[in-house]
Amino acid sequence: MKIGIAVFPGSNCDRDVHHVLNKVVGVQADFIWHTKDRISGYDAMVIPGGFAFGDRLRAGIIAAHSPIVQEVKRMAKDGAPVLGICNGFQILVESGLLPGALMMNDSLRFVCRWTKVKVQNNQTPFTMQFSKKQEFDIPVAHGEGRYVADAGMLKELKKKNQIVLQYSNDDPNGSTDLIAAVCNEQGNVMGMMPHPERASERIVNAAGTDEAIAIFRSLVSYLEQQKAVA
Repeated sequence: MKIGIAVFPGSNCDRDVHHVLNKVVGVQADFIWHTKDRISGYDAMVIPGGFAFGDRLRAGIIAAHSPIVQEVKRMAKDGAPVLGICNGFQILVESGLLPGALMMNDSLRFVCRWTKVKVQNNQTPFTMQFSKKQEFDIPVAHGEGRYVADAGMLKELKKKNQIVLQYSNDDPNGSTDLIAAVCNEQGNVMGMMPHPERASERIVNAAGTDEAIAIFRSLVSYLEQQKAVA
């Protein structure tokens, strides 16, 4: 089992994801440079947080056209799990893999702090080890993290169970309906604004918990189940 981690010029959370997957979860994860136009042998992809070139135009807009994203689209179409975190979420939205838009925080300031989220959909490859309505601590660090969906889209997201995580009565950025993470209709592509890789070890969490690691453990468990069936 192997998981790929996309790396763009400016990425800074790729090392964190690499550490958590390899050293904490115990699964092989490799860095893949954004110009790679063919990916093979990987069971899932993670597009990490940080920054991507061209963010000055609009977060994720240029990166969404990188060769690796075209490969990520192919993998997603084939059913492979794809997780986008923070800037990765922005890239997935700009590439059309996820609905909605991500805009400047309503405070017009960069927000970096701990928050709490609630699981609304625990049937995805990334949340299957959580209980529905489970809450856990996780940090955010973003300037353009306000998820926006109009009334019609919000209705569809709810109808199709695409809202995966919501902020728990805590609004760090002004997102529509307190949305912190959404998935595609098939459930194999998820984008989330909070950073699970920064909350996967108790030593880095002031609350002394590591519940966010279930995002990555869920992914590995899902992949193991898929291999067992195959």
